[in-house]
Amino acid sequence: MRQKISTVIMTIGLSILLLITCACEDENQQAEASSSPDASYRTKKQEKKQTSIVKTEFGQTENGQTVHLFTLTNRNGLIAKITNYGAILTELHLPGNSGEIDDIVLGFDTLEDYLAANHYLFGAIVGRVANRIKDAKFTLDGQQYNLAANARNHHIHGGNKGFDKVVWEAEPINNEGVGLKLTYLSADQEEGYPGNLAVTIIYTLTDNNELKVEMIATTDQPTPVNLINHSYWNLAGHGSGNILGQYLTVNADRYTPTNEQRIPTGEIKSVKDTPYDFTKSRLIGEGINQLRNTLKQDYRGGYDLNYVLNGESTKMKLAAIVYEPLSGRTMELHTNQPGMQFFSGNFNEIKTKGKGGVVYKRHQGLCLETQHFPDSVNQPNFPSIILRPGETSRHIMVHKFYTKSDSTRVWQKPIQAQ
Repeated sequence: MRQKISTVIMTIGLSILLLITCACEDENQQAEASSSPDASYRTKKQEKKQTSIVKTEFGQTENGQTVHLFTLTNRNGLIAKITNYGAILTELHLPGNSGEIDDIVLGFDTLEDYLAANHYLFGAIVGRVANRIKDAKFTLDGQQYNLAANARNHHIHGGNKGFDKVVWEAEPINNEGVGLKLTYLSADQEEGYPGNLAVTIIYTLTDNNELKVEMIATTDQPTPVNLINHSYWNLAGHGSGNILGQYLTVNADRYTPTNEQRIPTGEIKSVKDTPYDFTKSRLIGEGINQLRNTLKQDYRGGYDLNYVLNGESTKMKLAAIVYEPLSGRTMELHTNQPGMQFFSGNFNEIKTKGKGGVVYKRHQGLCLETQHFPDSVNQPNFPSIILRPGETSRHIMVHKFYTKSDSTRVWQKPIQAQ
């Protein structure tokens, strides 16, 4: 009898100890989750969603090609939408500090609107060579190649029909999260470029609330390659107004100066004591006002320049951080590219209405285009963009999203574009 009583007492004791241990572990897990920077993006275990990708028809091109829209959802309920026309990121929905959900990329509701207005390259993959090539020509292995002069006398963003204007093959994949693989074969002499270039784009929405973009290319002849993603970001929401009240940090001590036609001079200069210095977080509007006061001239107003990122040229590194103080949304951008173009949306009001009937105006969004430097094919002191047979070009971008509160910053009234 005593032995049975002892056994019962011991069993009850172990059960109580197990309950206490589980409770402590649960409290520790909750504390850990609440202290992490992206705590507001986490959901309770029983509320976790299944990853999914849904394919719907998005319209038809002018020559009758059917275009689709793919909706990616991760386990935390974050949503990204991508179309295989131009491999465009059309939407990305994120919560803020108070749980409000906003779509933070600029874009359009229909394929027809993209066809009408996407010379601004909203969300698109740009190539074969993004940015500018001086005089629309280059020499490779002793042979001169002439390209479309679609930016005054110069070539920009792949030509008259770059990768942003083609229909890609698309298939869902599962790797680090829910993903979409898009492929395109750019034929020899397309837009004047030599070689057949096989291109693969992989968008992945991870369960760590990251949007990863991989741009991969191989060729059968030597050719220049500089692929980029041209998304316009507004962390307050695409329809919230301008981005002048958002904070930007750029991990770059140097930049590549340009002439009046935005062609690099070949120099690499320090950002110190210039309006281009974002090595410490500051308001984008503050920088633009400094830029105008320094240049003292009437121009479209804003940033459109290439930064030389700190760190090893081909290694993954932090490129930039954007912080929106009202929602607390923060985006870190990491890349393995040597440069990044910062474009502050210096366009006039766009006639074609954006998503939800929003009229996009100047500085409505900013582009952070990790890349090789503009006109690298004509600048021997810039990192080379020449891809040869047997080699692989691999451009990686990782956008890390989280929310944070910063009580040391006092929110100002929205800065108005001048």
